[in-house]
Amino acid sequence: MFRINEVLQYEQTLYRTLMLFEYYVLWIKIHDDKAFPQLIEIAELEQGFQDEILKRVDDPYSYLITVTPEYGSTAQIKRDENYEVIKPLVDFENSYQAKARGKIVNQIVAKTGKTKQTIYRFARRYWQRGQIPNALLPDYKNSGGKGQKRRATTKKLGRPRVYMPGVGALIDDFTEKLFRVAIDRHVMTDKSKSFRYAHNRLKDIYSQYFPELPEEELPTYWQMEHFYKREYRQVEKLELQAGDIRSKKDIRPLFGTATADVLGPGMRYEIDATIADIYLVSSSERGNIVGRPVVYMVVDVFSRMVAGFYIGFENPSYTAAIQALYMASTDKSEYCRELGFEVKPEQWPCIGLPSALLADRGELMGHQIECLEKGFGVRLENTPPFRSEAKGIVERSFRSFQQVFKPFAPGVVTGTKIKKQGDRDYRLDAKVTIEDFTKIILASVLYHNQYHVIDRYDKASDMPTDLPNNPLALWNWGLQHRTGRLKKSEPEHLRVALMPRIRGTVSESGVCIFGLYYTSSELMQLGWMHRGKEVKRPEKVDVAYDLATAEYIYVYPEANSNKYFVCQLSTRSRQFTGASFWDVWEQNEALKYTEAQAKLVANEQERALERKIIETIKQAEKAAPVNSGLSDAERIKNIRENRNAEKTKERQARAYRPVEIDTSQSAEVHYLAEQDDDLDFPDFSDELFGEDDQS
Repeated sequence: MFRINEVLQYEQTLYRTLMLFEYYVLWIKIHDDKAFPQLIEIAELEQGFQDEILKRVDDPYSYLITVTPEYGSTAQIKRDENYEVIKPLVDFENSYQAKARGKIVNQIVAKTGKTKQTIYRFARRYWQRGQIPNALLPDYKNSGGKGQKRRATTKKLGRPRVYMPGVGALIDDFTEKLFRVAIDRHVMTDKSKSFRYAHNRLKDIYSQYFPELPEEELPTYWQMEHFYKREYRQVEKLELQAGDIRSKKDIRPLFGTATADVLGPGMRYEIDATIADIYLVSSSERGNIVGRPVVYMVVDVFSRMVAGFYIGFENPSYTAAIQALYMASTDKSEYCRELGFEVKPEQWPCIGLPSALLADRGELMGHQIECLEKGFGVRLENTPPFRSEAKGIVERSFRSFQQVFKPFAPGVVTGTKIKKQGDRDYRLDAKVTIEDFTKIILASVLYHNQYHVIDRYDKASDMPTDLPNNPLALWNWGLQHRTGRLKKSEPEHLRVALMPRIRGTVSESGVCIFGLYYTSSELMQLGWMHRGKEVKRPEKVDVAYDLATAEYIYVYPEANSNKYFVCQLSTRSRQFTGASFWDVWEQNEALKYTEAQAKLVANEQERALERKIIETIKQAEKAAPVNSGLSDAERIKNIRENRNAEKTKERQARAYRPVEIDTSQSAEVHYLAEQDDDLDFPDFSDELFGEDDQS
């Protein structure tokens, strides 16, 4: 029923059982500096259980079992020495008998020279703390008052100075208050300055209160640092000095992994963009440096497989993101073939939409991407601002892929653009085109998906040990033993669904967006382009458009529906044939600028016109007779007659009279080009057969 070394609580006192006999238990009070082992009847203890005044409790010294002092340390040496001193006593079976115990103690005193008090103190600690050698370890953890605040009343704490003059400042509550002000203001911020700087500011403040004190009597750097280490917790230092954003991103502890939150392939994709660390050149003019490309990656969380990517010069935006997402959701075989890679669908099996898509707030947010959620059932997840670690898998992939080409490619970003004397600007080393770079990334992605071994992939308990940690193997295993979450979609419908959308205006001229008009046979059949008050058509419709070409748009005639039809640029807007919407916006901006300039000129000339009209009217009013001698009725009666008279004058004035031409002189001929010399034989027909000869 009872066990050796267990701790019992009798009323409010703790006891440890040392030995067990047939009818008795040998125990000792744990928290009594003068206690000795005592015998107590088992029957009395059983009665204590029944009366509920005795119970088993946790051992307050159980931690000593796991303590391992460093070899050769003072604690280890003292433990072993003290145990050797009391070993004859604690190994003696009748140690609970006072006389027998006294004889053993006298022998130990004679042998070691230790006092009885010391021997009893060691033995008592051994019995009270579990009858193990570690019970004799010194309690150094209670020494020195670590972390406890010491008060200086009349004398400064610490050893006296040896070399520096003066005594030093007493650190009282007021000084500690100034310590806290300087530390909070200059150290415990996300723009933390050096501790030396904070101490100098502390001395400036302290000198304002005590201007007569010399420099050697001001609080020292060590005193302020001691206060800082004692009063400020490590967690508080890390969080305040890092700031809220960096603390959540880089400092806070992590308790899980991204893989643990997904069941299988396609359950969650992560998408993100970065600017590649390489400068490229133009494909047509290789001497022209075109800058650094933007790289979008779409990665499956479960398998780490790269499902798709985008490489180009579009800034990180919705426009570039949907291109990477479209590639991630469709068959990549034809795309790889165009770049010179023969890839079978089973080698890159990511075909379909995921269950969830994790992206930054700005890229896939708002009504532009709602079609994915409503039309295809993709759950959109957004990361908080400045929290790139929320997409840690895709963020890590950027670093991995750039490490592949950086050792070999020219034009790679290295350090800063500020050159030391004799250094060369790495931008001038650019030799790779966008096509070359795309092939490099594609080759790296194919290697990663099929062969790359993920070093620290956290496998679930049901994953076999012979399963390779490469993305393709994990993907295939997940499809067979977990659940495949990819949703099938038609490529054409998906491409249109991912396009940006806008509300277009419907009129008899067609559908208008950005000032361009579009028509189609479907608009004709619906009667939306017919004229008349009886025509019924919506004022606005949803329109999807491809930024790369302004020749076509995709009109959704019904609300909350994925049905659409294609409209083509009308002749009314033929000016923009072959243009992209970026060209349209650029030309519209230029037209607005030109129109604004023309309006300024028109406004000026309009005012000049008004001045001319006013001046002419004034002259006419001056020329009008004051009194014509006719009554008002007579003047009105003569309007027709006067009009006819004026008409006759106008006709005579406008009559065309041809100019008389003087024909007495021959006209001079002016040749448009220089005439060649006439080298033909002379013709004398006129002279030979003239009228005179014939007569």
